[in-house]
Amino acid sequence: MSKILYVLSFLLSFLIVYFLIPPLGKLAFRLDFVDKPRADNERKIHRQPIPLTASYAIFTGFFVSYLLFTRDFSWETGALFGGGLLLLAIGTVDDWYKTKGRDFPALPKLIVQVSAAVLVYFAGIQFNGFVNPLSGHYVFLPEWLQFILTILWIFGVTTVINFSDGLDGLAGGLSAISAVTLFVVAVTKGQTNSAMLSITLIGVTLAYLRYNKPPAKVFMGDAGATFLGFMLAVIALDGAFKQATVLSLFIPVLALGVPIFDNLFVVIKRMLQGKSPYQADASQVHYRLLRAGLSQKQAVMVLYLVSTCLGLSSIILLLLQI
Repeated sequence: MSKILYVLSFLLSFLIVYFLIPPLGKLAFRLDFVDKPRADNERKIHRQPIPLTASYAIFTGFFVSYLLFTRDFSWETGALFGGGLLLLAIGTVDDWYKTKGRDFPALPKLIVQVSAAVLVYFAGIQFNGFVNPLSGHYVFLPEWLQFILTILWIFGVTTVINFSDGLDGLAGGLSAISAVTLFVVAVTKGQTNSAMLSITLIGVTLAYLRYNKPPAKVFMGDAGATFLGFMLAVIALDGAFKQATVLSLFIPVLALGVPIFDNLFVVIKRMLQGKSPYQADASQVHYRLLRAGLSQKQAVMVLYLVSTCLGLSSIILLLLQI
């Protein structure tokens, strides 16, 4: 694939999101589709109502750009679009509940997120196995294990990116850094489709960050955060996990290290306390950094730095495999 297509896809996805967010924000105020500050909620740091409509710009910018430059209307792309649309729909319902100060039940979200992952699996985007370091032969896992690992990976990454969306610029920035890492991995391995997915995702996240950096003017809500997590998980399956050695299995895990490790700790802690993993609280690392005295910008920059270091580590690991 020509390098110019990567540049064009990045630019178009960026521009679509950049120019769609302002009118969608105005529409959000007219529809009262805004996240309202609450003094009784430690997680609500903003001081004024914020539109929750960036997700629609992100979804539109991503697929318009990707489809225009790849002309890929395969079953795999259909699964990405269908799965993304499912997450956008259930996320919108969840966000609407939040605008009313209510919590949406966890079970419907769980069912839809797993359904999106199943859709991707049956389209052929899946974790098949790994290269045996002793024999050099590719080890195909049993189909039932392929299914379980694929669903767990997609569901897990979708969830942890959503859980990381707690500070202005955090989830978008971490997603952008992860997408850059996965883009480098894909280009190095000659995986053009994964590279195109990554560069398009970089475009939409950077455009979103223009409005979401502290102090945020717009939020993407659960609809946008779950979509970004879903796409990052799929990109890793389509690229970094393909023909992976045992050691290189850690490449996508490191690329998504901050949200994965932080929220794995949070989920285990909640379960040990007898709470639902979906029960929102302020136990994530970004809230702990705020309580330690850092400003919102400082906390975000610290996590950007850690994420960048983990991303560089994954690239070094990749180069050692070549």
